[in-house]
Amino acid sequence: MSARRRKPAIPRAQLQIAPMIDVVFLLLIYFMVSASLARQEADLSFQLPGSLIQSTPLDIPDEPIIVIAADGQVSVNDYPYDTPDAATLPQLTHMLKRYQHSCQGNQVTASVTLAPAAAVQQQRIVEVMDACAQAGISGLSFASDRE
Repeated sequence: MSARRRKPAIPRAQLQIAPMIDVVFLLLIYFMVSASLARQEADLSFQLPGSLIQSTPLDIPDEPIIVIAADGQVSVNDYPYDTPDAATLPQLTHMLKRYQHSCQGNQVTASVTLAPAAAVQQQRIVEVMDACAQAGISGLSFASDRE
């Protein structure tokens, strides 16, 4: 009879869970402590400026006069906006939007006066009228320097 040889028993690797749990708890405590040191943005107290609506209409004494020079330079109350060769007028549009917003807050109809020079191109007048339309201003009148 032959003797059977037994293979030596290979010990199974066991995972020690207790040290792993300790490490996880230490990491959890570390992140909890470090997260509470940062101040949250919601905790900062500040107040944004609001828009005030007038109960009675306010008389705005001066309406803007948009002068278009012969070279295409647009100026409002002697202050130049944009460049003479600009096809869109972003600075003028922004100013007119602010004017429209203040007129709405004061319960006044926004109106502007266009004063183009005699030699100005019609395209430039249309571009200024487009800027007024983008700002939401519908009260538009024309002035002439002719006598």
